[in-house]
Amino acid sequence: MFSLPGQAPVTITKAAERQISRLMAGKDAFGLKIGLKKGGCAGMEYTMDMVAEAEKSDEIVEQNGARVLIAPAAQMFLFGTEIDYETGLLESGFKFRNPNVTDACGCGESVSFKLDHETGETQPEA
Repeated sequence: MFSLPGQAPVTITKAAERQISRLMAGKDAFGLKIGLKKGGCAGMEYTMDMVAEAEKSDEIVEQNGARVLIAPAAQMFLFGTEIDYETGLLESGFKFRNPNVTDACGCGESVSFKLDHETGETQPEA
């Protein structure tokens, strides 16, 4: 993972921590796995799945019992991201505050990142 010693690659707010813990307990899951896939009007979409176990190359961030797993192909794109959970009148859900995003669609469902200068690609194979 792209990280600094002693610093988690992603941060989890208290609200996200509570929601992840609830989901883990309700689904008897090991944790919430996040990643990226091609799609949406800006080029990339976040993926989220409750998983029963970690894969060998997943990065694991655990905070007060809430466990987030980061898919290997998404690790460099998610470094520095804050994961939050917001509850509103019309919708509730996880929000990603990602400093690596260079553009996002109007609805916030898809994002894009700076091009990799060597390959010209903007995203990992998910």
